[in-house]
Amino acid sequence: QVQLVESGGGLVQAGGTLRLACEASGRTFSSYAMGWFRQAPGKEREFVSGINWSGGTTFYADSVKGRFTISRDNAKNIMYLQMSRLKPEDTAVYYCAAAHHTPEHFREYEYDYWGQGTQVTVSS
Repeated sequence: QVQLVESGGGLVQAGGTLRLACEASGRTFSSYAMGWFRQAPGKEREFVSGINWSGGTTFYADSVKGRFTISRDNAKNIMYLQMSRLKPEDTAVYYCAAAHHTPEHFREYEYDYWGQGTQVTVSS
């Protein structure tokens, strides 16, 4: 089992940058595929980015491709989401998630553990 805690959210102007972090407890962090999801007010939670256990393969939603970068440091049990050129439509609560098995479709049900989320607000 793994516990996840997100940090790094906040208020930023459009065009700005933020880096989110997801710290994991436990010794088996490197065995999990990880992902970031977000949920905007009144909308369903959506996939943002994913990374395989080694960090060698990454995936992005079209809406963030070229602006966000996912990475992980297995020695430190931490995953990051570097967000740049932020837009007001990126405003959401961002969640990190861990999966025992490599997700095929990056749907919520494919992830086994979730953090509590961190708020990101982008002002225009």
